[in-house]
Amino acid sequence: MFTCCTLIASAQSTVVSGTVTDAISKQPLPYVSVGFPGSSVGISTNEQGKFTLRSDKPYNQIQATFVGYKTTTLNITPGTEQTVNIKLSPDNRQLNDVVVKSAKKPRYTNRDNPAVELIRKVIANKEKNRPESYNFVEYREYERMALSLMNVSSNITDKRFFKKYKFLLDNRDTTTVPGKNLLPIYLNEKLSQVYYRKNPEKKKTTVLGEKGVNFGSFIDSEGIGVYFKHLYADIDIYANSAVLFTNEFLSPIADNAPNVYKFFITDTVVVNNVKLVELSFTPRNVYDMLYEGSIFITLDGNYAVQKADLTLNRKINLNWVKEMTVNLEFEQNPDGRFHLSRSTTLADFGLNKNKKGGVFGQRTLTFKNYIVNLPRPDMSYEGEQAITSDEVKHRSDEFWAQNRLDTLNTAQSKVYSNIDSLGRMKSWRRTVDIASLLIAGYKGFGPVEVGPASTFYSFNPIEGFRLRLGGRTTPQLSKRYMFETYGAYGFRDEKWKFFFSGTYSFKDKSIYKFPQDYIRASFQRDVRIPGQELQFVREDNVLLSFKRGNNDKYLYNDFYRVDYVHEFSNHFSYTLGLKKWTQTPAGSLYFTNQINNSSNTINNLTTSEASLTLRYAPHEEFYQGKIYRKRFYNKYPVITFDYSAGLKNVLGGEYSYQNIGLNIFKHTTLRQFGYADITLEGSNIIGQVPYPLLNIHRANQTYAYDLLSYNLMNFLEFVSDHYASINVDQHFNGYFFNRIPLFKRLKWRETLAIKALWGGVRDKNNPDLHPSLYVFPRELNGAPITYALGDKPYVEGSVGIENIFKVLRVDLVKRFNYLDHPNVAEWGVRARVDFVF
Repeated sequence: MFTCCTLIASAQSTVVSGTVTDAISKQPLPYVSVGFPGSSVGISTNEQGKFTLRSDKPYNQIQATFVGYKTTTLNITPGTEQTVNIKLSPDNRQLNDVVVKSAKKPRYTNRDNPAVELIRKVIANKEKNRPESYNFVEYREYERMALSLMNVSSNITDKRFFKKYKFLLDNRDTTTVPGKNLLPIYLNEKLSQVYYRKNPEKKKTTVLGEKGVNFGSFIDSEGIGVYFKHLYADIDIYANSAVLFTNEFLSPIADNAPNVYKFFITDTVVVNNVKLVELSFTPRNVYDMLYEGSIFITLDGNYAVQKADLTLNRKINLNWVKEMTVNLEFEQNPDGRFHLSRSTTLADFGLNKNKKGGVFGQRTLTFKNYIVNLPRPDMSYEGEQAITSDEVKHRSDEFWAQNRLDTLNTAQSKVYSNIDSLGRMKSWRRTVDIASLLIAGYKGFGPVEVGPASTFYSFNPIEGFRLRLGGRTTPQLSKRYMFETYGAYGFRDEKWKFFFSGTYSFKDKSIYKFPQDYIRASFQRDVRIPGQELQFVREDNVLLSFKRGNNDKYLYNDFYRVDYVHEFSNHFSYTLGLKKWTQTPAGSLYFTNQINNSSNTINNLTTSEASLTLRYAPHEEFYQGKIYRKRFYNKYPVITFDYSAGLKNVLGGEYSYQNIGLNIFKHTTLRQFGYADITLEGSNIIGQVPYPLLNIHRANQTYAYDLLSYNLMNFLEFVSDHYASINVDQHFNGYFFNRIPLFKRLKWRETLAIKALWGGVRDKNNPDLHPSLYVFPRELNGAPITYALGDKPYVEGSVGIENIFKVLRVDLVKRFNYLDHPNVAEWGVRARVDFVF
């Protein structure tokens, strides 16, 4: 039951900001411990000596301590925001003995190091200090995500164009981070109740309320929140690692932390009659993906973390992030153990680490009402995770005033109304419309939008110069109905291609919002290269028009399709499909057989097919665009099962067959060695079919490096009626280059990839043994170009350098076998553009 007590406590929030300096030299002092006396609330000053302390309790004093200086305690005004600068005087007490051994800096070692001995005790006691060590745990969690533009000039509203946005640009936050001028532009809050049971293990989070800014239909406000939450992952100090900005960072109390960190005992303090030791730590290699900072350890026999301040070194091999700090605060349970009470992650994003502007992000988690070892009914733990409903998203202001576990500062409290006013301005909508065209490639016209711009022009050997124009409806027309279309014309083949689809959602929300539940009918007439993946709406990017070697073997395709897609909240989904597909050879491709020892030409091939796709992606998260998703990797595999059946004599289908496929994808983090993306795939065709219906393996004759295709395999080179493959793409994140003086300054990163394909064609699908089957394609001189895999697999590998200019990856690719095939290359250089942290 919610009471007014929370509201009263929130109103008494105490916020103190300031700078700690040397009283004599006036220079700022970094890493000074500043806190409220008699509490566990404290922080270390940054490199500029600045600090900000927050608490919802009415403290009336602040204290600063630093080795070599006298402890200073100052009075403050409780329940207000204020600036207090602290001057520390040197402690001039004389030492009884001074022993000078050597001017040489002593070599750091783990042996006989009391700091390392202490951290090993912390590691040994990790499991009992985690909340999961209790049989039952429940608590309330409040999450706040805020984004701000940083250090925007205060004179910007003097310019004519920006005067109309004065209400937004004058709303500044100068208290959250001393020395930074923040202009809040995004805010999202979520209140949840969490229940955990150890045996059988189950954790359930029920969302009680969620509130966020709304930029309108032009920008996916929810997607922004999900994306930045993924970058600001939950930091569990007791876990071996955490993924921040898509990179894995090793905890300072990870099992092997003493091997990669240096530890130093820097202070001892007593808080609430609990003796704490401050351990400072720094990476052994400052270019590695590691933290630096300090943790406070209890000496009560539990060796628990009572507080942690984590930062990233500016030399770290991380893009787009100028600074980042993580502050973890813990409170004591009645049994003497500590639980996480507050987690604050601050990050400063920008193109250049030396520039003052950029985007500043803050994610704060506050935990209250901890209850341990109190069993609840099974229904509290079982069932699906709650999906945020419309009711939860429309809680009243009174609800938030009573239940918000933390306070909004003055600038943050105005964000909702400011963004709402911004969204109603015509000038803002025009600006976003132009940005949508430049970034996403679509130009909006109310209920419809035209694009994507990247497909307006392309070329290939069959169509020559190709023009295409397409578009789709938007939720402004209807959330439940959506139509997509395009028309294209090839000036060489003088043929029109076109596409049309209609989609209906069975849920009263945007068709592509999770969980999806829709049916789609479509027709498509277009050309493609056999073996290339045919997407629902083909994106003919003009840059992919440039290809190596001979690639004039195409297919004209007519696709009639009906698909039903249903997703469940646990991220299991199924797709039912029915399609009719007519293939007509184009260019130098042909369909012939050898019945009666004579060559017979087949004009086209028609198949009818029913299909079922099952997909399971546990705990999947993604950025939801208008009609696409960008999924975020997690530790769980993604499993996809495909089954399709050819229907002979149904809708003109000529063949009866079954195709069973399985794909397993796993993103594996390897701590300091980066991460690997591993894909296992296999398929088996039951029945007798001509080669266009076999598995035509994904080849790539462009100069772009394709993660899923075989980059030195020619189009139509290999077909199979059964196959298995493995694809490993390893990213070392600069682990080796960071140890080479020149390379670590360039911040390049190493990649290694291997792709292997096993398979073959059984006798019943071999056209040499069955003349009624289509002959494998050959060159005009009779040389074969299509083969079945033999006893050995097809293997190619690559070594590469990524993060060139922060966006470019270049791979040197080698093909290891089947080098006797015509027009193949043993080596190749391929490139791709990736925006990664």
